[in-house]
Amino acid sequence: MQNKLAVAILNWNGKNWLEKFLPGVVQFSQNADIYVIDNLSTDDSIAFLNTHFPTVKIIKNDKNYGFAGGYNEGLKKINTKYYCLLNSDVEVTENWIEPVLNLFEKNNSISAVQPKILSYDRKNFFEFAGAGGGLIDNLGYPYCRGRIFDDLEEDKGQYDDEAEIFWASGCCLFIRSKDFWEQKGFDERFFAHQEEIDLCWRLINSGKKIFYTGKSKVYHVGGGTLNKQSAQKTYLNIRNNLSMMLKNLPFPRLIWLIFFRLCLDGVAGIYFGLKQGFPHLWAVVRAHFGFYRQLPETWKLRQNHQKDLFYQSKWLIFKHFLGGSKSEK
Repeated sequence: MQNKLAVAILNWNGKNWLEKFLPGVVQFSQNADIYVIDNLSTDDSIAFLNTHFPTVKIIKNDKNYGFAGGYNEGLKKINTKYYCLLNSDVEVTENWIEPVLNLFEKNNSISAVQPKILSYDRKNFFEFAGAGGGLIDNLGYPYCRGRIFDDLEEDKGQYDDEAEIFWASGCCLFIRSKDFWEQKGFDERFFAHQEEIDLCWRLINSGKKIFYTGKSKVYHVGGGTLNKQSAQKTYLNIRNNLSMMLKNLPFPRLIWLIFFRLCLDGVAGIYFGLKQGFPHLWAVVRAHFGFYRQLPETWKLRQNHQKDLFYQSKWLIFKHFLGGSKSEK
């Protein structure tokens, strides 16, 4: 009998991560099929899997498609009701799957679910990529319960709830396969970063819900592919965020917000340049030109219906950097 859930781990030269964390995934995912989708690794990942994890199914992509394209290609070959897209640098825990499946089974309008994501290195703190569930402010800046920009909260049980959120982190993303493919998967132009926010936003525009459950938890190392201080990450985050807003915002808000964000990005570029060096300033400039190049195609991808942001916080960037706000609570 086929399992309802497939845990899919995208891999690119990540043999060390697989060696460290795959045993726990196998141990605590007995009612799931486990796949490794390989983005044409040049290390010995495949040989390692064949030798040590013969029950793990391997899907070999013919090139490195990045996060977005890598999953789109690999998931085409997996037939199941639910996917769990799991980063290779995530430590799962006992009973991490059941609370998520229970949410899906209770509410058919829920398309995606994220567990509590804590730091692997500081286990009593939330982790940057997802924390206690993804939100967005009225200017389109993503943040999390438990994480405002780079400031992380200590886990004191404040997010042990089950709650509707705006986006679920791609480092541990449970999603109905039917809904994933109805949205045609990730936008592959993003390559990596914020593609999961874009997907969740499209799901919300189509009438679906995104949820978080604190009854399930995992620990994420973070920065396994691109370091937080990477100029390339700055480039991808800014370009993709602008494209995401163009695709998903309702028209009246779209015009003023895109213009305002372009101005704010100019200020951010100067700030990054002074704090982190010229490559980060140049990354902001490149991101804008990348956004302009993609603009005609991005416009064509707008859906028939856009819902306004159901944001929990306003003017987050000003509250944080000028007012010192470090918490949603």
